[in-house]
Amino acid sequence: MNQVNLLREKLRPHLGWHGARLSFLAAFLIALLRVRTVNLSDLAAAFTGKALQDSHYKRLQRFFRNFEIDYSAIAHTVVNLMNIPQPWILSIDRTEWKFGKTTFNILMLGIVHQGIAFPVVWCLLDKRGNSNTCERMQLFQRFLEYFPEQKIDHLSADREFVGQDWFCYLLANPSTPFRIRIKESYKLYNGKHYLKVKTVFQDLQPGQTKVLRRQRRLWGLWLYVAALRLEDGSLLVVATQTSPNKAIADYAHRWGIETLFGIFKTRGFCLESTHLQDSERLSKLIAILTLTLCWAVLVGEWLHQHQPIKIKKHGRRSKSIYRYGLDFIRSIVLNLDSKMGNFIYVLQFLSCT
Repeated sequence: MNQVNLLREKLRPHLGWHGARLSFLAAFLIALLRVRTVNLSDLAAAFTGKALQDSHYKRLQRFFRNFEIDYSAIAHTVVNLMNIPQPWILSIDRTEWKFGKTTFNILMLGIVHQGIAFPVVWCLLDKRGNSNTCERMQLFQRFLEYFPEQKIDHLSADREFVGQDWFCYLLANPSTPFRIRIKESYKLYNGKHYLKVKTVFQDLQPGQTKVLRRQRRLWGLWLYVAALRLEDGSLLVVATQTSPNKAIADYAHRWGIETLFGIFKTRGFCLESTHLQDSERLSKLIAILTLTLCWAVLVGEWLHQHQPIKIKKHGRRSKSIYRYGLDFIRSIVLNLDSKMGNFIYVLQFLSCT
């Protein structure tokens, strides 16, 4: 049984696709790990088998054009593989880039685990710039449909994800705890006066934090507000309906989704090099990258347990858990003739058990 068949059988319990589709996915994942780019021409060249490169390229095109993916199954596979404990920490953000005259704009919600936001729902916006409240609510509603019994610790988001309607949606029953950054120019009402955020926290020095003891009214909603003066002199101000003393620390989990975007793009699979312009096709590609991400992190965690990553003089790891696992798997798939035993071993991390 060759490497494609072995990988296919590990994926089968998660996705339930028929054999031909699973075989293609397995071949795609191996090719992706070899070339570390989503450029279809490069991927086609890395496919194994006797078929010509043009044949592999056409096969890739057919997959992205015709095959329908169950995104709920992908989301549950992520949670099952990573064994993410509840309550979940969620992070929502948006990434945008241009390829030629085409603008790609992805709105994504992920579950933060081990410093990375693992994507579970996303959508492609057919415009440039910020998402609107309706788009955010639709995305979050999909998440709730996928995981109706979930327990959420909190949702973190940057200053794009604000507004009365959006906050009201999160506060509605069942309420979703949030830690969302707000702008210094917003006005807070203390029951007597309206004051700008930057005025309320004007006494803070760099590195200092302050939590307002009582709730303040923002867009007609009573919320707790906490702030940190950053080293550059700007304010990081977070609004929340619960646990205000943890708001600043909890907000830091938002960076998990920035880490994810880096993995998908320049530090990982060069998503920006894709020529796919159709939103549904690009969404399928993100689903495949998500599965690859999970595999790499799982292998990286195992490696780190047995041979910890070196710590540099500045106190940080020399490489991330994700990169540790990715490099190890790549070293295997690039030398399968001599490392088939290693390949069989790393497949165990895709097991349901």
